[in-house]
Amino acid sequence: MTAALNALVALLGLEELEENLFRGRSQDLGLPQLFGGQVLGQALSAATHTVDPARRAHSLHGYFLRPGDPHRPVVYQVDAVRDGGSFTTRRVTAIQKGRPIFFCSASFHGTESGMAHQTTMPNATAPDALDDTPGAHLERFPGHPIEFLHLGDEAEAGRPARKRLWFRLTGELPDDPALHRYLLAYSSDFNLLTTALVPHGITFRDPRLQIASLDHALWFHHDVRVNDWLLYDMDSPWAGGARGFARGSIFDRAGRLVASTAQEGLTRLRD
Repeated sequence: MTAALNALVALLGLEELEENLFRGRSQDLGLPQLFGGQVLGQALSAATHTVDPARRAHSLHGYFLRPGDPHRPVVYQVDAVRDGGSFTTRRVTAIQKGRPIFFCSASFHGTESGMAHQTTMPNATAPDALDDTPGAHLERFPGHPIEFLHLGDEAEAGRPARKRLWFRLTGELPDDPALHRYLLAYSSDFNLLTTALVPHGITFRDPRLQIASLDHALWFHHDVRVNDWLLYDMDSPWAGGARGFARGSIFDRAGRLVASTAQEGLTRLRD
């Protein structure tokens, strides 16, 4: 693993303080508050540590309650709600300074066969051919292992509220399905809510914009490898009342729908 990817894996590893009680370090990405993806990934990690490894996370639904402090650790309290015959349910509360900043429910399921279908992966230029696509560009964060290949449909007034991009974590990772789920939860918070800004010509860095995630839902459909390119197809069917709603479909390069997301957030423009 690269040093940056190793640091991210360690960030999601957590320290077990007591039964059903964990502590995670925080990272400062230069945002006004703690990055929501960190809390998503760590909360899923905490829940998974209390579940039989034969069952894997298939859904997570969470609410962001207060801005987190990127310079303080986060404590995760897991409530073992139910261990059923087919499904396991956990509730996780993330705490800083004695107050909850986030809570979520996560559900786990064993392997079963059954009816199957999926939506078709949208047409998108392959990652190794994007040099010929107008407006396409690669985005990296210094010292961070994630890469984004934007397909050129960025914020422009009057455009449809849609974004598509490829993303991956650069470096080698162990073949651990749970770890790849934590990392997908972490990565899924990038770019999703800002899809609601696209038709208004507003960018994330606009000084008038106050933006924050209010909730986040994630469904895992297949095991996934996050260090290979994944296509994130996002749209925003609605925005209003200083809130925006966005949803996303994540496909692997073979065209399998590996995960789905949905998020509502604050998108307030100040004078």
